[in-house]
Amino acid sequence: MTTSKLRTLAISATLAGGTALGSAVAIAGSNPMVGGAAMYPTKNIVENAVNSNNHTTLVAAVKAASLVDTLSGAGPFTVFAPTNEAFAALSDGTVAMLLEPENKATLTKILTCHVIAADVMSDAIAKMIASDGGAHAVTTVGGCVFTARNMDGMIFLEDGQGNTARVTIADVNQSNGVIHVIDKVLLLAS
Repeated sequence: MTTSKLRTLAISATLAGGTALGSAVAIAGSNPMVGGAAMYPTKNIVENAVNSNNHTTLVAAVKAASLVDTLSGAGPFTVFAPTNEAFAALSDGTVAMLLEPENKATLTKILTCHVIAADVMSDAIAKMIASDGGAHAVTTVGGCVFTARNMDGMIFLEDGQGNTARVTIADVNQSNGVIHVIDKVLLLAS
C-alpha cells in the first residue's frame, strides 16, 4: 500500500473516530474474503483483485490484455473472475500462450467475455433465471452469450462450447461493480 493511501486511510479513520485498522476491517466486513484477502467495497475491481492470492493469473491476464484502466474505470461492471485453479485446469501451455503479445486480441476477447456492463448481484441473476424458465441468456462486453442456470441453489454459467463454470463466491462488492468468483475459464476447451 502506498504512503498516500495509508495516510488517506489514517485520516479517514481519525475523522470517523476510530483507528485505521478498525475502520478498514469495518469497511471490508460486508464483503466475503477472496483468496485470503479482504475485499473493500470502496476499492475498484483491479485494486481488490491484485490482493487475492486466488486471482494472480487473472490479474496477469488483465495486465497483458491492457484492461487495467478499463476495469479500474467507473463501470459499472460485473466480473465473473476465474481462479488460478480454473486457469491451471486448461491444457498445458494455454495460459503462457495467451499471455504472449501476439495473442492479445484472443486474450482480450476471453476476458471481456467474463464481464457484463452492469452491476448484477446474484439475487438478480437468480430472479432472471427463474423468470426465464430456468435458463437466462447473459450477454457480455465481449459479445459472448452465456446461459445462466440455477442448480441446487448455485449459479452456473455455460458457454457455447459446453463449458460450465460455477459461481463459488458471489456478490463481492466493488466501487465500480461486483465480482463473482467462478471455478472455470469459459470459452476455452480444458
